[in-house]
Amino acid sequence: MKTILFALLACTFTFSVSAQVFNAYTPPTQKPPLHGRNWMAITGKPLAATAGAMTFQKGGNAVDAACAMIAATSTMWDVLSWGGETQAMIYNPNTKKVIAINALGVAPTGATPEFFKGKGLDYIPEYGPLAAVTPGTPGGIMVMLAEYGTMSLKEVLAPAMELAAGYPIEAQTANAIERGKGEIKKWPYSAKVFLTHPGEEREAPEAGEIFVQKDLLAMLTKLVETEQAALKKKKSRKEAIYAAYDRFYKGDIAKEIARGTQEQGGLITEQDLAKWEVKIEEPMMVNYKGIDVYKLSQWTQGPALLQSLNMLENFDLKAMGYNSAKYIHTLYQVMSMAFSDRDFYYGDPYFGPEEPMKGILSKEYAKERVKQINWEMNDAKIGPGDPYPFEGKVNPYSELLKQKSQASLSTPDSYEDFMRGFLAGTTSVQTADKDGWVVSVTPSGGWIPACIAGNTGIGLSQRMQSFVLNEEEGPFNVVEPGKRPRVTLTPSMALKDGKPFLSFAVQGGDTQDQNLLQMFLNVVEFDMTVQEAVEAANINSYQVSSSFGNHESIPGSLLLRSDTPPWVQKELIRMGYKLRFDDRSSGPINAIYFDWKHGSFWGGSSNYGEDYGIGW
Repeated sequence: MKTILFALLACTFTFSVSAQVFNAYTPPTQKPPLHGRNWMAITGKPLAATAGAMTFQKGGNAVDAACAMIAATSTMWDVLSWGGETQAMIYNPNTKKVIAINALGVAPTGATPEFFKGKGLDYIPEYGPLAAVTPGTPGGIMVMLAEYGTMSLKEVLAPAMELAAGYPIEAQTANAIERGKGEIKKWPYSAKVFLTHPGEEREAPEAGEIFVQKDLLAMLTKLVETEQAALKKKKSRKEAIYAAYDRFYKGDIAKEIARGTQEQGGLITEQDLAKWEVKIEEPMMVNYKGIDVYKLSQWTQGPALLQSLNMLENFDLKAMGYNSAKYIHTLYQVMSMAFSDRDFYYGDPYFGPEEPMKGILSKEYAKERVKQINWEMNDAKIGPGDPYPFEGKVNPYSELLKQKSQASLSTPDSYEDFMRGFLAGTTSVQTADKDGWVVSVTPSGGWIPACIAGNTGIGLSQRMQSFVLNEEEGPFNVVEPGKRPRVTLTPSMALKDGKPFLSFAVQGGDTQDQNLLQMFLNVVEFDMTVQEAVEAANINSYQVSSSFGNHESIPGSLLLRSDTPPWVQKELIRMGYKLRFDDRSSGPINAIYFDWKHGSFWGGSSNYGEDYGIGW
């Protein structure tokens, strides 16, 4: 009987992927799919999607629109700010290559394990100036725009500057300010910006109130003025944008960021800002059943999705049945293995020693890992494997590996506090245009409650907490000045037959590549349309170590959607899982599917939060 029911459930999703046609027997999605022929813009807030639409309507390409949307979301604190970090993938139709943008800040001068341990800390703080890496988003926007865009910085920043001059703040952000006002009051520049009603019962703005950010507007104005002055001197568009870049990282703006950060107890120096630079990289890729899937490299958690695909390629997932107990168990075990490798082996590739990514992403290592799956019960003690033999090398951390495998996992005292960090949200940006440019971005950092750096209006990142202080927890990710932490942020892109197939990203901390993996499989294995795929029931594993706070985990903990059939629940409980439920479990995924049969775009915009898309 169970087999028949699973087969019926699987048959619910039998559409033609090539045309993304709705099956007559499929229940409608909560949000309609988006359609476009000329361009598509999807992100976390309607106003930010509108900024992308405005840019497209002025003749910009997908890179211009993405930059305008990142700037708008940063200005709206959704859920990031200008002091955060930008991770992007760009498909260049001229070279037919996928480009990776690494605009993640670095640990400042003085950020060492000894410094933080000297303050009695086991982990870097979650909030405040000591959690801050150098700002990356401004540099990311300007490099993307200069190298691959078509418009001026003035044109692209226009929507963000209008928002900074005053916009009706939405309830989500306004209420986050009110909840975080205890932290905000610790930092005078933050209190000045956020607490618009000091001394009243509610000190944060009300929903719909016009929220003005004078310091931020002044900072953005300086960037535009610098660009325009360079253009008047007959500098090229690119040179003029880089003149603004230099003012931010080497001029008066950098000076105020460093001063304001240090005044409040932070470590960032003018030299840290001047030495930092955006990296343009080659992404990592694996082929899954004829589809090339691209992720950023090991300074993100992105390769964990690629490794998971390599392992899952060894199974007939469709035959298991969508979200059957066996399918869920398989995903959980595979993700636990991939994320254990993430925690131990990932780090900044610009710092030695070299991470064993060739071994981790080899098909042979994947086959060896899946041999270790216990098909009867959850293995709550899954640890990292040893990919070095698959590179023809000996593991230099074999003793640490034994300690890691034998160590008991750190579990949280409070489930609520753990989940707040584990699911920490940001936003995602997806754009595409008729000329073939495609952009997938997961910008983040500097979320509320943020410490604002002096009179710049810039909320500092909290990303340094993703480092560890002890080598046994992850020898490649120990904090060091000038080094990037291994982040959760992870945009995605897939090509089929050499052409864009899917562009997709999601917010949600350590759940990001869990949800993106399942969304991809929903389309490729279960023939869902892109909107169905972003709304579909996903699982989340909390056995994965958090990249935030005290880096804890809850072995065997499993999130299911509330409508999971009782016989599936019963079987998972028998296998040792601790079940938790939510009425939506997909995470706020945003995606674009490329319909080459009809020459159009399909957009999927999550029904999870306030995510919104516009197509034309």
